[in-house]
Amino acid sequence: MTRMNRRQALGATIGFPAVLRGQRNDRRNVLFIAVDDLNDWIGCMGGHPDTKTPNFDRLAARGVLFTRAYCAAPLCNPSRAALMTGLRPSTMGVYDNSQPFRRSKAKDAVTLAQHFRANGYRSLGAGKIFHGPFPDPPSWDDYWPQTGRPRPEHPKPEKIPANGIPQAGPFDWAALKIPDQQMYDYQVVDWVIHQLRQKQEKPFFLACGLFRPHLPWYVPEKYFDLFPLEKITLPSVKDDDLEDIPPLGKRMANPEGDHAAIRKYNQYRQAVQAYLASIAFADAQLGRLLEALDQSAYRENTNIVLWSDHGWHLGEKLHWRKFALWEEATHNVLMICAPGVTPAGGRCPRTVNLLDIYPTLVELHALPKVSGLEGVSLVPLLKDPNASWSRPSLTTYGRNNHSVRSERFRYIRYRDQTEELYDHQTDDLEWHNLASDPRYAVVKRELARWLPDINEPDSIRVRAVE
Repeated sequence: MTRMNRRQALGATIGFPAVLRGQRNDRRNVLFIAVDDLNDWIGCMGGHPDTKTPNFDRLAARGVLFTRAYCAAPLCNPSRAALMTGLRPSTMGVYDNSQPFRRSKAKDAVTLAQHFRANGYRSLGAGKIFHGPFPDPPSWDDYWPQTGRPRPEHPKPEKIPANGIPQAGPFDWAALKIPDQQMYDYQVVDWVIHQLRQKQEKPFFLACGLFRPHLPWYVPEKYFDLFPLEKITLPSVKDDDLEDIPPLGKRMANPEGDHAAIRKYNQYRQAVQAYLASIAFADAQLGRLLEALDQSAYRENTNIVLWSDHGWHLGEKLHWRKFALWEEATHNVLMICAPGVTPAGGRCPRTVNLLDIYPTLVELHALPKVSGLEGVSLVPLLKDPNASWSRPSLTTYGRNNHSVRSERFRYIRYRDQTEELYDHQTDDLEWHNLASDPRYAVVKRELARWLPDINEPDSIRVRAVE
């Protein structure tokens, strides 16, 4: 059985010349867009049949969409730290949301934004790029809201929890009777749009971090109205899905937590509606941003990178949120539009990683190479999305827990050496663990070669939120 309404590739791609004649590639700008907790439930990726994402889809149609992109870690802080430093969580010892990378082995790392800044670019940002409590001031010339100043609050309902689930904490949702302008993400996009309307004396690295669809799912009512409850399509869930899973995997799934509460209080449709509504809200903000870019002086010489920091479960594997090594938690959105380099409507099926963004932008912008980066440049795939590629993608959740994803297989090895193996050619929902089947011993051995040799101890933890 395949994942819910997974769509086939969208038609043939349109070729463009590899470079724009007469234009200095190293002077191009970067519009760097992050979306928090967004899985593959956008139209161009076909993850859910009910979704409404015209702006994600039109950006994908302008460049290359990576249909098998995966995160370095399935939670905010280590994923973002890895992307921005180009270093794996296992190299830094940064495994959870309470570990700032500046207090790890990577404390002296030159971040992607710093590298652009050091090479003649003005580095600007707003919203959530690094994990919220650790904004990394050395990376930026200007940032909104400024470090050390209170940021605008996310609007919320009068009564919490609004979904009626006791002790829900941030696992909550509500349709707010407010205009978009009161939302934090709207204000973030406003600040970025303001930068696009200014005359910039230097090329810019401009980052825009959207918080939704991160929990809690509080967004204006009109986005909930797009998805009538009675028409909501629920994910395919197998009630005995964890029977062939090792104990550490079951602990990550935590079926007696969110999933049990969703069922006890009969909130499955409401939760899926709220996630879809939050995605639709994020899509609307993306639309405002793309419109501003297209109306600016920078449309033709700005490379766009859009990524989500990881995926999200909505009941698959009896699990909710991220914090796991299966497909839903590790699969994320990645699309790149580089005028004159990327074919319009390109769809790349190769397994790539968020770590690859750093070396890709270094090559695209002809910046000096940075030693020690653990990703690889995707420029060959930007020029030809179907070019040969022999690298699977590695995801880490906690020390010594890893997942290796090739185009066909997912291999998981936990810190106690227990394993999972899934064949996506026949089991796209990862319902059948093949790790104990001797016929797949060679497959496991080949994928295990990509497990990291270094698994640093946990770095210093601090009190953190989000």
